[in-house]
Formats: sequence, C-alpha cells, structure tokens
Amino acid sequence: MNFELIILLLMLASFAISVFVLKMPAGVSLILAAVVGGLVDGHGIPVRQLVEGGFGFMEAIMIIATAMIFMKIMESSGVLALISLGIIKTFHKKPSLLIIVIVLFVMFPGMLTGLSSTCVLTTGVLVAPVLLAIGIPRLAAGSLIAMAAVFGEVAPPISIPVMIIGGGVDMPYIGFTIPLLLVSLPAALFTAIYFRIRFVKKINLDLVLEKLNLIENDQRGFKLYIPLIFVIGYMISEIVFHEYFLHLGVPLIFTIGSVLGIIISPKTKIIKVSRKALRMALPVIVILVGVGMFLQILTLTGVRGYLAISALQLPDAVKYMAAAVMPFMGSAYASASVIGVPLVYVFIGKSAVVVTASLVMMAALGDLMPPPSLLCAYAAQTVGVKNHFKILKQSIIPIIFSMFVAIIVLIFAEDISRFFF
Repeated sequence: MNFELIILLLMLASFAISVFVLKMPAGVSLILAAVVGGLVDGHGIPVRQLVEGGFGFMEAIMIIATAMIFMKIMESSGVLALISLGIIKTFHKKPSLLIIVIVLFVMFPGMLTGLSSTCVLTTGVLVAPVLLAIGIPRLAAGSLIAMAAVFGEVAPPISIPVMIIGGGVDMPYIGFTIPLLLVSLPAALFTAIYFRIRFVKKINLDLVLEKLNLIENDQRGFKLYIPLIFVIGYMISEIVFHEYFLHLGVPLIFTIGSVLGIIISPKTKIIKVSRKALRMALPVIVILVGVGMFLQILTLTGVRGYLAISALQLPDAVKYMAAAVMPFMGSAYASASVIGVPLVYVFIGKSAVVVTASLVMMAALGDLMPPPSLLCAYAAQTVGVKNHFKILKQSIIPIIFSMFVAIIVLIFAEDISRFFF
C-alpha cells in the first residue's frame, strides 16, 4: 500500500471520527485531519502550511461575509417581504408558475452568497406562510424550502462548493454559469411541479392575503429596490459587458449595495444586523478555513499528486459509485473538499468545468443528510415541525431526481462541453 494512500486514509478516518463520533464541527474536523496528515508525513505540525492554507479561500470568505450583511440589510429594509407579496399577487391565477417563482425566490440569496442556509433563514422564512396559506402541508412546505436552498447553493453566479473544488485542482472560477444552471434549474423546476401537482389546486387570493396579513404600503416605493437592482445589475454587467465596466469584485459590490441599503433605510441598525449576519456565516467560514488547510496538507504530503495519477486507473463503475456517495458526507463543503477534489482527477478525461458542476450538485445534497441535516432542521423550525427528519423523508423524490440529473450531466460531460462551448 502506498504511503500517500495511508496518509489519505488516516486523514479521512480522523475527519470521520471527529465529525461522527466526537460530534465536532466540520470545519474543526478538517483542521484536525490536516494536522494528522502533517504529523504522519513527518512534518510535525506545519504551522506555515496550515496558515497559508487557511487563507486559501479568503476571497470566498469575503464574499460570504459581505453577502450575508447585504441580505440581512435587505431583509431588515422590508424589500424581501414586498417581493413575496408581489409574487403571490402576480401569479396566484397560475399555481404552477407561482410555485416555480417561489422556488426561484427562495434560491435567490444562495445564488448571491453561495450559502444554502441563507435561503432558509431569509426568503425561506418569508415564503413559508405563503406556502401554508395556499394549502401546502407543513412537511411539504419545509421540504420545498430545503430543496430550493440546495439549488440556490449550486446555481450561479456564486457557488462556494465550486470554489472549493476549483481551489483544490487549480481551476479558475470561469465558465460555470451554464453547467451550474444545467444541474440546478431542471431539478428546481421538477421539485416545484412535484409539490404543485401533489398539493396545490386552486388559490383564493383574498383568503391567502387575509391569512398572511401582508401590508403593501411603503412610502419609500421604488427606492427600496435600488440596492438589489445595483448588485444584480452590476454583477451581470461585469460578466456580459466586462469591457465597459470597472471590475469591482463581488465583495465590494455587496459592500456598495449594503451602503445603498442603509442610505435608503436609515433606521436599519447596521451594527446589530452585521453581527447577526456574521454569526450566521461563521460556521461556513470556519469550514472554508479548514478546507484550505486540508487541501494544503494534501499537496505538502504528495497525496494530491498520488490521487491525480491513480484516478486514471479506476474503472468507470467505481468512479460513478464514488460520485453517488458524495451526498452522504453530511456537509456540502466537506464533501466538495474531501471527495469532490479527487473526483475531478478521476474524471480527468472529461470537461473539468462540467464535471465539477455535477459534483457540486451531489455535494450540496449533503446539507440535507444526517447526522446534522442542517437544512432540514432550519426548514423544520421555519414551518413549525418538531421532527426535522420528516422533512428529509418528504424530500426523497426530489433528492433522487437531483442525483439523477447530476449523474446524467457527469456521464455526458464531454458532449455537453462541446455543445455549449
């Protein structure tokens, strides 16, 4: 048995023991696994390498921090509630379209921040009463919100799991928009239609508005939407018309959007809102620091090179089985770093961009899975369900379909790449 393989197995074992036996957070477990790798390879505790790896995802950390503050300011200003009201009033006559728009609305914060939990805790909280009011049972409403959060984490323009895998294989975050839409949008549409057919027949707008007790009047009018319009518009303009727009970077765009939000809503308590936002983002930030250290030690010990060489010798059946295991890691970010990075090498004969997009969908489903089942737990709190595992049970069909889409994209990655690129 190769020494590099022994190091990898010991690192994975230490991570698994830390998460599943000692019940340590995933970020701390990744840091401990990195330390174990350094010790086994005879480097002691390689402080310099650990510090360097810890800063490897600084850009992603800045995106998360600034995006969370921006979304909390938008929530505090009331604009998200007004959008929720607008959705129900505009699409109540077309239930299928209404559910699809609600799913996209829940996905929206995740698309901007790369965090699935943000979807549940912001737009998910807002649409939960809407879903219940139009006749969707609590378990199904929680499942719909949790699944939409997964798709929001995967969908462009910001996908943190893609950044994690890209950082592990030295792949820039370029060209992922179409592949990420291919794996997230069909699954999102299927999930919306699945719950619409099962539970929603006809919507009585007056009854729904009475149940929701929503207030549309806001003296600020259109001004309230300016920060959102700026953030979304500038991000799109940087991509589509990059020759004419100054490249500000995503963190600065979110920061400017936050400043605009405070100007328009001066009653917003910026310190309180920022502290709450960063407190929510901190667990994910710790995971990214741990992922950076873990990947740095894989490089230091030669495990990364060993994986790249060994991957070419694996039979196809084993490759796809390994991809199907990704959701059961219990965390999208841990799965992306521990399994996603080696699998990109495994499928080295295919388009790395399309392969990564499919693997990210598999990894993101891990946020639903036990033991933590964080998205199910958040969604259960949102809809008032005590046993969050019932949310997971309600989500089985959408999960299976999402995995099916990801595997299909993975199998035909090279054909998809030639068609779109």
